[in-house]
Amino acid sequence: MTGGAMDPLPTAPGAAVAEAEADEEADLPAADSPVPPVSEPRAPDASRMQVPPGNPLLLSLTLQELLARDAVQVELVPEKKGLFLKHVEYEVSSQRFKSCVYRRYNDFVVFHETLLHKFPYRMVPALPPKRMLGADREFIEARRRALKRFINLVARHPPFSEDVVLKLFLSFSGPDVQNKLKESAQCVGDEFMNCKLAARAKDFLPADIQTQFAMSRELIRNIYNSFHKLRDRAERMVSRAIDNAADLLIFGKELSALGSDTTPLPSWASLNSGTWGSLKQALKGLSVEFALLADKAAQQGKQEENDVVEKLNLFLDLLQSYKDLCERHEKGVLHKHQRALHKYSLMKRQMMSAAAQSREPESVEQLESRIVEQENVIQTMELRNHFSLYCLHQETQLVHVYLPLTSHILGAFVNSQIQGHKEMSKVWNDLQPKLRCLFVGPPGAPTPPRPPQDGLSAH
Repeated sequence: MTGGAMDPLPTAPGAAVAEAEADEEADLPAADSPVPPVSEPRAPDASRMQVPPGNPLLLSLTLQELLARDAVQVELVPEKKGLFLKHVEYEVSSQRFKSCVYRRYNDFVVFHETLLHKFPYRMVPALPPKRMLGADREFIEARRRALKRFINLVARHPPFSEDVVLKLFLSFSGPDVQNKLKESAQCVGDEFMNCKLAARAKDFLPADIQTQFAMSRELIRNIYNSFHKLRDRAERMVSRAIDNAADLLIFGKELSALGSDTTPLPSWASLNSGTWGSLKQALKGLSVEFALLADKAAQQGKQEENDVVEKLNLFLDLLQSYKDLCERHEKGVLHKHQRALHKYSLMKRQMMSAAAQSREPESVEQLESRIVEQENVIQTMELRNHFSLYCLHQETQLVHVYLPLTSHILGAFVNSQIQGHKEMSKVWNDLQPKLRCLFVGPPGAPTPPRPPQDGLSAH
């Protein structure tokens, strides 16, 4: 789960055993002795020192550039075996790779796990829940939409979009994509182990990175809460549009049913038989316009669901992945670092105790060796902590790159309202003259109301 503690991370060579031992003793009481200074990091390989010009911490991307990276479509391809729907396949097509492949939900799960393994310090969007027993078509459609949002966020994410695992998922058409994904992640390590900047991440961080992290986290939490409310209201408006469409259609059908009534007229109403016949004929013809009104209302609701609600959900998915990343940072690398320091302090105390008690040289040498290993663990954890903050800084920038999506959402909402009201207004205006025949009768009978004159009334 993206919101839980981080999975075990690859460590520097020679430190894995000591780090595992540190995990085993996590429940020991905290040491009172001060934390000793950590030895200077060893010089990394020359290949890791080759960095691009400028400050690599800064992202120079626009929303349009992000959206242009790829556009991935996810469509349902249900397969029926016997009388029941056994599983659902998705047709996943990528504009960038010019590919079209078929994936099942479990393929998305393995892909998601692979991303978390390779990029634990990046925003990996969460997957929708697995189908429960008795899942209906509404649930399946909602999950399809969520999977589409997930894969598009991943396909447009700068580090993800350049990784081989994404290309495999979007273009490999072989029979077992899950094994291919797992093989691609074997013996590779995570981003920290492969990034040229990992050993120097601290050099690029601002001095007040912890303060900035806290402020950014609070700001994005507030943005998330506001967008969550906006999404809920947008969903309610879409629901009302769909309900309005259904009501208009039923209203027109009832008018048509009234006009099609063949019940004989009683004798005492024979004087008005002509009037009733004209009314029935007029009412019967109105169902066409009301069906058209219902269709326009339904189209507007559908359009706002796709262009407004889905884009709000996309941004919310991104914000939620940022919140999950913050939790992974705190519960993962920071927690491991603290445990490693705690283990180190215990070893130092054991070392001092052994020296005071004049133990055998072999036991002292073993303890010294373990202390050296633990120093390597602490060094690795410190480097990971700085690299995690480095990635968090970039991911925060990425969230802000997506913020202009707000104007796209508002623009789509306003345009939908204008177009929808314009089209429905035309149908209502076309309907108004047809009401005149409903008021045909003797002198003194009611007359149809006049259309409004731009809101002005005669004095």
